[in-house]
Amino acid sequence: MISENTSSGPAGGHLPGLPTRWVSARVTGPSMSPTVRHGDLLLVRRLGPGAPVRPGEVVLARFPRRPDLLVVKRAKRAVPGGHWVEGDNPLVTDDSRAFGPAVVVGRAVFRVWPRPGRLGRPPGAPD
Repeated sequence: MISENTSSGPAGGHLPGLPTRWVSARVTGPSMSPTVRHGDLLLVRRLGPGAPVRPGEVVLARFPRRPDLLVVKRAKRAVPGGHWVEGDNPLVTDDSRAFGPAVVVGRAVFRVWPRPGRLGRPPGAPD
């Protein structure tokens, strides 16, 4: 899950989008560990409805079943109703396994703090 500076404005129907083209997102919880960790600050670029999302990208998403919940997850594949997203930590299931398809509202492109850098590939992915 994430918090900070990431809600308001319509995108993809009734789900809130992102207020500006670029937003910051502070990660809360262990669901994306080891790629991003609790407390990491990410730079996220807003995506409009229908924007392409590649499998393996770290994204900011909302679930139609939980529109109040804004999450950082890894896109797995496009499915009817949005995208299937999962965390990198298989022990935490606050993702599509629990809430179904998600609407991707942004792409996480850079970790700003505490370890600045581009976000890596999924654990176990070939180089």
